[in-house]
Amino acid sequence: MTTLVQLQPQDEFNLALEAHVKPRDWTNPTPDGRYNLVVIGAGAAGLVSAIGAAGLGAKVALIERELLGGDCLNVGCVPSKGIISAARVARTIRYANAFGIDVQGDVSVDFGRVMQRMRRLRSEIAPNDSAERIRKLGIDLYQGQARFTGSNSVEVAGQTLQFKKAVIATGARASAPPIPGLSDVPYLTNESLFSLTELPKRLGIIGAGPIGCEMAQSFALFGSEVFLVEAEHGILPREDREAARIVQASMERDGVNLLCCGKNLQLSRDGDCVRLSVNSHDRQYDELVDQLLVSVGRAPNVQNMGLETVGVDFDERIGVTVNDRLQTTNPNIYAAGDICSKYKFTHAADFMARIVIGNALFKGRSKASALTIPRSTYTSPEVAHVGLYENEATERGIDVTTFVQEFSEVDRAILEGETEGFVKVHLRKGTDQIVGATVVAPNAGDLISEITVAMKNGVGLKGIGSTIHPYPTQAEAIRKLGDQYNRTRLTPFIASLMRNWLSWTR
Repeated sequence: MTTLVQLQPQDEFNLALEAHVKPRDWTNPTPDGRYNLVVIGAGAAGLVSAIGAAGLGAKVALIERELLGGDCLNVGCVPSKGIISAARVARTIRYANAFGIDVQGDVSVDFGRVMQRMRRLRSEIAPNDSAERIRKLGIDLYQGQARFTGSNSVEVAGQTLQFKKAVIATGARASAPPIPGLSDVPYLTNESLFSLTELPKRLGIIGAGPIGCEMAQSFALFGSEVFLVEAEHGILPREDREAARIVQASMERDGVNLLCCGKNLQLSRDGDCVRLSVNSHDRQYDELVDQLLVSVGRAPNVQNMGLETVGVDFDERIGVTVNDRLQTTNPNIYAAGDICSKYKFTHAADFMARIVIGNALFKGRSKASALTIPRSTYTSPEVAHVGLYENEATERGIDVTTFVQEFSEVDRAILEGETEGFVKVHLRKGTDQIVGATVVAPNAGDLISEITVAMKNGVGLKGIGSTIHPYPTQAEAIRKLGDQYNRTRLTPFIASLMRNWLSWTR
């Protein structure tokens, strides 16, 4: 069997990672009776499904054809944040003068060491997702391609596994968009980017979504000349436009060349380089880049599983069809994670897996639509969101009142020199019920959790405003929104009553 994701270079850290997530000496167990649950795919959704079910006493089999840990550990969240953390250190040094700190001598980035650090940290995290841990938890781990052979059976590596219920958690992979010339040039995706050992002098990136923006800013801070191409206007087209503009300005200050509203994009090989030709805002660009990263498009991993033979509906572009309880069109088979959800986040896959465990094994009735799922893009500053945007609320017929707290009016942000950004909260009109929120700040991904907890547990903006926050913190911006809301409750009539009372009681 060929491993589709190649771990390069083959240094001590990648060899250690491989030993955890795809041990070469692994021997598949021999099936012994029917499994309560067979899980296909050992990314976030698959691991949580298998480990959670086994912890409740179920007999579980886990099948993985590639690397345990899936995209998140190997080619996604973990390596990307390892790179971003290094880029943020470089950024702090770059702007140290604003704090009265002069950095002496030349400051340069050793990209090889940056990537080595990332590989080391990734290998240190790997034991959490390792084959050995799976075995110790009492789960039967099978390496190989899974293929359904019946409504209650699946074949892997020449063996047939019988199950009562199954979970498809095979995730998604990078896909190639229909760009003229792309098939004729070498290019990177998230599956190969983290194998780089030398910093590209000039880097082209197609797609200004989260991955494209995070990597564009990071590589610019490392010293690459970065050209970020986006078909739509600006960056992060799905985010709040005011938030995206703040992040865009920061990225451009850090050296990213944004070619947005890109038209007539064409690629061609020019020696060892890639020629990138595109029209941006009526100006024609013709740039040679040493490396090209394609960060648009994901394709669900639905191939070669025999889904069509067991009544599981799927779409090659969208993934497996599920109902709100994450059950496929075969009642014995469920799905979780990127394979069936528009929310392609590790944390979303985690909580969908929890729903599957209850619904598949214990006849639960939990619904995926009931999940409150925040998200964050780890640029500098970060942008995080939960719930509805204002336009989405309007489309659903929900009238909202919007409150905004700028970080330029938050003491901790001023002291940290991090005043660009805001917290924006949308309330159901006439109430303090939060229906959506966006945060733009260096640690927006952490701050959004307070709002998410409030939304999940029915705590309104009034309750947040009456909760003491430590001073000074950036989270005080959220409390200040509560103050804003409470001031709106002081109507002229109430104010008049209070003045009369105070006058009478003097």
